[in-house]
Amino acid sequence: MYSVKEAFYSLQGEGGQAGRASVFCRFSGCNLWSGREADRASAACRFCDTDFIGTDGQHGGRFRDAAALADHLTALWPDHGGVATPYVVFTGGEPLLQLDAALIAAMHERGFEVAVETNGTLPVPAGIDWLCVSPKGDNPLVVTGGDELKLVHPQAGITPERFARLDFAHFFLQPMDTAPGGLSGDAALDPMAETVAYCLAHPQWRLSLQTHKIAGVD
Repeated sequence: MYSVKEAFYSLQGEGGQAGRASVFCRFSGCNLWSGREADRASAACRFCDTDFIGTDGQHGGRFRDAAALADHLTALWPDHGGVATPYVVFTGGEPLLQLDAALIAAMHERGFEVAVETNGTLPVPAGIDWLCVSPKGDNPLVVTGGDELKLVHPQAGITPERFARLDFAHFFLQPMDTAPGGLSGDAALDPMAETVAYCLAHPQWRLSLQTHKIAGVD
């Protein structure tokens, strides 16, 4: 059984696949925060702005097996005559609480490349085509390599230097999406300026922007 908060077709807005047409599957649940505001202050990740509770979002629901969910997601991909390779992004919450080898295989059988965006604290099943790890807070990583590491910046208690020698093909810094004094609680914080300055001083890192928000898409 899989619990999906929402699923939709849009453009990938962030990181190394930015601009690519994608089917997104947002799983319910996370291992670093319950999703309830009452628990935010004591959570292992305190700055998440995503609703991943329940199954009541667009095209959300509970799916009895991998084939049922794969069929559901495949129906969201438009027919382009086979010109573009279908692409699915599993996200959350924390997708690796639910994503498994059976679902990955089912998506591959339907012609999809499979991507996942994970906080890196749980083991990754085999078969992922694009692995993005986005560390959250001072939580130990069990995933130390992949296609891209995308670090929301700045985060209290961690710096990019901590991750710079890990085995990723691409390193991205993404400004925290909050006005000065927002979730960070620091009125002097300017995430964009700090992130740009860090990328200029450390060219290993590339700037990642949430281009879907700039473009006005989901």
